[in-house]
Amino acid sequence: MDIEFVGADAPFAERSALALVVLEGEPLAGEAGALDARTGGAISRALGAARFTGAKGQVLDLLGAAEAGAARVLLVGAGKAEALDDVAVEHAAASAYNAVKTSGLEVLRLRLPEAAASRATRAGLGVRLAAYRFDRYRTKEPAEKKPTVTRAQIVAADPDAALSDFAPLAALADAIAFSRDLVSEPANILYPVEFARRVKELERLGLEVEILGEAEMTKLGMGSLLGVGQGSVRESQLVVIRWNGAGDANAQPVAFVGKGVCFDTGGISIKPADGMEDMKWDMGGAAAVAGLMHVLAGRKAKVNAVGILGLVENMPDGNAQRPGDIVTSMSGQTIEVINTDAEGRLVLADALWYCQERFKPKFMVDLATLTGAIIISLGNDFAGLFSNNDELSNNLLAAAQAEGEGLWRMPLPGAYEKQIESAAADMKNTGGRPGGSITAALFLQRFVNGLPWAHLDIASTAWKKPSTVPTIPEGATGYGVRLLNRMVADRYEA
Repeated sequence: MDIEFVGADAPFAERSALALVVLEGEPLAGEAGALDARTGGAISRALGAARFTGAKGQVLDLLGAAEAGAARVLLVGAGKAEALDDVAVEHAAASAYNAVKTSGLEVLRLRLPEAAASRATRAGLGVRLAAYRFDRYRTKEPAEKKPTVTRAQIVAADPDAALSDFAPLAALADAIAFSRDLVSEPANILYPVEFARRVKELERLGLEVEILGEAEMTKLGMGSLLGVGQGSVRESQLVVIRWNGAGDANAQPVAFVGKGVCFDTGGISIKPADGMEDMKWDMGGAAAVAGLMHVLAGRKAKVNAVGILGLVENMPDGNAQRPGDIVTSMSGQTIEVINTDAEGRLVLADALWYCQERFKPKFMVDLATLTGAIIISLGNDFAGLFSNNDELSNNLLAAAQAEGEGLWRMPLPGAYEKQIESAAADMKNTGGRPGGSITAALFLQRFVNGLPWAHLDIASTAWKKPSTVPTIPEGATGYGVRLLNRMVADRYEA
């Protein structure tokens, strides 16, 4: 999708649609009112017949308004003026694109209300995100279902300045698309070695990427991570991504760790067949960390950052880990494996320890599609936040709010530690069904060694099926890339 910024008087390209974004309760203000006058009240009559108020998500086709210079004209509601923020503008722009994307037209012209004129770049981001498609394996598709709009023109007071300001948002859109692609790939295509190879290609952006195989991880004593992958013919990988953008190359980095289970059968504790195909998405945390590092490099962020990806497959095999096995983690702590389907925390245990021991970061944030229990707790629109540090938690929550990615802080009660006590080892890898997301987070906390840390359980938000968010087509969301990028930009860049 090409994004352009044009002046209000720029001529229309052939086969264009014009979308006028309007505010709730003010559908005939500004350009919409002028157009109504030019068309002899056509918009007023349409409003009377359609109960269109400008509420968020409303779209009204104005079939009698072709005099505007476009082949098709629509009004798009952005909601109330007092709630008009960056995310509301993105959603309005995305709704406009979704309304015309398969129309046969090729260009979308978007005009914002005066109250949103300074957010033209956010409209461009909204269209970019809405236009994402994962269709590389389609060989046949009806023509009427194929998107035809390939260019969006956002009206801006200063098009050149808007284009310049759009650069970091374009980098963000690229990174989210990269993350969505990783999550969308089938597991026969994207397994740990291939995932690592694709991340290695990001060195073109200026990142440094190091890949550790099973031999290197064995020397480091990563028995927790390696145990998860031992039933797969695909070799496990640990990927280390570094971005050195701070003025001081030796400045303490910020660190992010992602669970990357490229396919999760549950192992010997095998999952039910229904829905198991969705377990190609169990590497959503690693995809989010890779996407974050992509955008930090893409916009040349003034920060030193480290991303760690633990990449495995969890498969049933004659060599697979068994319930009752005891493994020794890199930290030296031993873990009794009660359920091989509680495998993500075993991967993160070694990845977190390696990260804090090698890089001594300011903090660590891990992201993982860790528990189904978080979906029961929070539904499909909020990820769970668990943390040992209030400042880090508040920074994450503020960034999530600003970027429209739902996040809710959950408790970490010490009394629940009893649920992961083991009679045979230092701990066991699951505490049963009660408070399942909490006991998983308490397990992870044992591997952060007192460092400021936050765990984001994104099992509820890594994909939308179906999606009700206009900027997120059904499937992979890229959740986490936006909020982490915003937090770094607002709180940790020089």
